[in-house]
Amino acid sequence: MNADPGESTSGSLAGRTVVVAGATSAAGVAVARRLAAGGARVIGVGSDAGRLNAALGDIPGVEVSVCDLADAAAVRSLAARIAQENDGGASTLVHLVGGWRGGQGIPTQTDEDFAFLHSSVFGTLFNTSRAFYDQLAANNGRLVAVSATAVEHPTASNASYAAVKSAVETWLRAVADGFAKDGTSAASTALVVKALVDEEMRLAQPERKFPGFTPVEQLADAVAALMSAPAAAVNGKRFLPAELLAPAGPDAGLAGG
Repeated sequence: MNADPGESTSGSLAGRTVVVAGATSAAGVAVARRLAAGGARVIGVGSDAGRLNAALGDIPGVEVSVCDLADAAAVRSLAARIAQENDGGASTLVHLVGGWRGGQGIPTQTDEDFAFLHSSVFGTLFNTSRAFYDQLAANNGRLVAVSATAVEHPTASNASYAAVKSAVETWLRAVADGFAKDGTSAASTALVVKALVDEEMRLAQPERKFPGFTPVEQLADAVAALMSAPAAAVNGKRFLPAELLAPAGPDAGLAGG
């Protein structure tokens, strides 16, 4: 059985098995690197072996696994294998599979864009959270997914994206209710960002300030903080990453979180 994420000592993540879904993104690499450095065993999951190895192959403590996260049967097989190989399975699932599509207004929100967003952003969370639910519940685990400020401030141009992210948050709260009703100390939490920024983006546009963007390293630190926070303080709630890292900690959540 994995260590209880609510019983962290000295910020150590030793003994945790963490599944990072969407691990080849800049955010996925930052999260995998941060959690592995803290002592966790990290399994980075993506759809392409070459990209996984290029992104994560040189990070100690990180292994990679190829899986089409839009394929529910494939995700169930992945979860079963991880449970078999890791003494009860995952204690944290970090969902970072994303994507963005927009338009010029409501009539320009296309069927193709919505289908892509629904599959990539929500469908992969739907599949992974169901497949790993029992493992997270048994290990007093954490489910973490990234949401967007667009949920509170949707526009006609980003309507499909905001709607799908709203579904993500609703699903996370429903999982949180399941954890609570099952009497576990597991927690399901949304991390809310306007957008993410990484070093490659800064180098490509050195004149740009990226106002309001969240550095991927800060997101990674917030994930680590969630793994150590008491479940009651974070289950069913939503936070800006900076709020979790502030002195007040998770008790200073977003209004309505």
